[in-house]
Amino acid sequence: MAVMKEENGKYYPLEDFVEQAYVGSRAEYEEMWKQSVNDPETFWGDIASELYWHKKWLKVNREDFFKGEIEWFIGGKTNLAYNCLDAQIKKGRGDKVAILFQGEPDEDVVKLTYKEMLKLVSKFANVLKKKGVRKGDRVAIYLPMIWQLPVAMLACARIGAIHTIVFGGFSAEALRDRILDAGAKILITANGYWRSGKNVSSKANADIACDLCAKEGHTVDKVVVVKRLNNFDVPMKAGRDTWFEDEIAASDISDVCPVQWMDAEDPLFILYTSGSTGKPKGVLHTTGGYMVYSYSSFKYIFDYKDKDIFFCTADIGWVTGHTYIVYGPMINGATSIVFESVPTFPNPDRFWQIVEKFKVSIFYTAPTAIRALMKEGEKWPQGRDLSSLRLLGSVGEPINPEAWMWYHKYIGSEKCPIVDTWWQTETGGILITPLPGAWPTIPSYATLPFFGVDARALQPRSSANEPAVDAPVNEQGELCIARSWPGMMRGVFGEPERFFNTYFVQQPGFYFSGDGAIRNEDGYFRLMGRIDDVVNVSGHRMGTAEVEAALNSYNTAVAESAVVGFPHEVKGEDLYAYIILKSGVEPSDVLKKELVGHVRKEIGPIASPGKIQFVSGLPKTRSGKIMRRILRKVAAGAIDELGDTTTLADPSIVDEIVKGRQ
Repeated sequence: MAVMKEENGKYYPLEDFVEQAYVGSRAEYEEMWKQSVNDPETFWGDIASELYWHKKWLKVNREDFFKGEIEWFIGGKTNLAYNCLDAQIKKGRGDKVAILFQGEPDEDVVKLTYKEMLKLVSKFANVLKKKGVRKGDRVAIYLPMIWQLPVAMLACARIGAIHTIVFGGFSAEALRDRILDAGAKILITANGYWRSGKNVSSKANADIACDLCAKEGHTVDKVVVVKRLNNFDVPMKAGRDTWFEDEIAASDISDVCPVQWMDAEDPLFILYTSGSTGKPKGVLHTTGGYMVYSYSSFKYIFDYKDKDIFFCTADIGWVTGHTYIVYGPMINGATSIVFESVPTFPNPDRFWQIVEKFKVSIFYTAPTAIRALMKEGEKWPQGRDLSSLRLLGSVGEPINPEAWMWYHKYIGSEKCPIVDTWWQTETGGILITPLPGAWPTIPSYATLPFFGVDARALQPRSSANEPAVDAPVNEQGELCIARSWPGMMRGVFGEPERFFNTYFVQQPGFYFSGDGAIRNEDGYFRLMGRIDDVVNVSGHRMGTAEVEAALNSYNTAVAESAVVGFPHEVKGEDLYAYIILKSGVEPSDVLKKELVGHVRKEIGPIASPGKIQFVSGLPKTRSGKIMRRILRKVAAGAIDELGDTTTLADPSIVDEIVKGRQ
């Protein structure tokens, strides 16, 4: 069997892969990329023309980064659900499997063709309309990874409702915050789901969230409940709660639903992401640009062909699942796997068992998962037939070289290119990535910008009047983008000033990503993680301010807290909490457990601090600003890199924190 050639740390794709790839050389890429940034009217206009438009756009793009204003496909009208379903059926894919659902029980498999999906989506869209949902209304979706989730998403898109999906692992309080901010009057949830052999109730959290919303003066009028688990009773509130299965089976619900044609700039979805202020940001994506970008990025980056079986292991509650489980694959007419469970249950070969079972050809997962499976040893992938794989992907955080090499050797059999992708909730799709047939890859480098992405690693600016200066080669800079791309967010829901102040002030004239990056001699980008107070835990961005707010709300014990990230060999980063207790409260391991449990309740398990250190004070400047740089160094064990502490109000506190480091 042929393996990829390695030369000076670079891994070259096999010739037969290059021959069938959409882009087969860096020269070809450079020509396309230059047109995409210099002549977007032609480049993106041609790509958009591959999709269905009810009314063609008048102009492809208009933007002003100094004002934070972006528009794409101005005047155009389309519908994303139509392009994902009706258009695919017209192309002859009606009997092709669109969604391949694998439940936690191995025998629990549901295969839904494009025709079947269209009927289900149309039925549920009619259910929503019957409940009074209209174009522009917000629908909150709090579902596990089951096939009904993409049905609900596409039903919203079909009638012009704006969906906001809340990760199924989030707490009732986190769900409440997102329902309130979006102003959602309808909630879709499930009675429960499987998780590592146990039944977990979604409905319990949903009920608490609705009660909490009522206390804030907001009523959730309707709750639709999917019966995921048999013989798993949950309380149903008369007049509010109904079963999904009963709703779509009702005699007055047709399996035909007319499409609501949407302006290209009409909102499609809101997805909440943690920010540095403590309040989750409602990232708003619109219809036309997101549609074109999810279509093109899926096609080119995963080199998608019609016979491929695509398996992205993300949760649809995160943006990766939105773009690369549902919208991107379906708008390309692909078969996409929705997997309910976890990679280690019942054994650490569950991913590989699914690859073998369904002959998966493209596999997309997170470095966190790769590192966790590495620890279990090579015997698990070696016990499965992974020969169907032809392309691997990585997402969520920078992948360390050791994990890259294990992935390359034991999962890809040294023949599969790895697309190490960088992007964000805000970007809508992948921004920096290898094109798998076009150039060699280097472990831990995301390589080059995708089409339309004019990426730079800039030196920090002390004032807006300073010119933008690129960081020297192989030195870290702030990753910024010089112009918009179609999938870019259009705002923070309900907070236009927050959008501008978060993304366009730090480097005027650029989109400021908040991530650090270096660029090597080949122009390849290597991502270095967050440069603000957002931590990347298991590939999920978590605002430290939100975790601090949760800890501080435990006000019987906590006087003040500061949370930072620290390196973790499996999660990439974990949370380290420094806590000042109230007078008279004694530190203990029991209290630590209580605080972790409180954070889990307020936000969810993903936000649980990995380490808690009780301290008598925090390193602050004389103006009262917490020196998080010092806290991050202590958490990481970089005690020799603390730098000058004499400017602190109380330098001795640093010595105390170092001595008590967990």
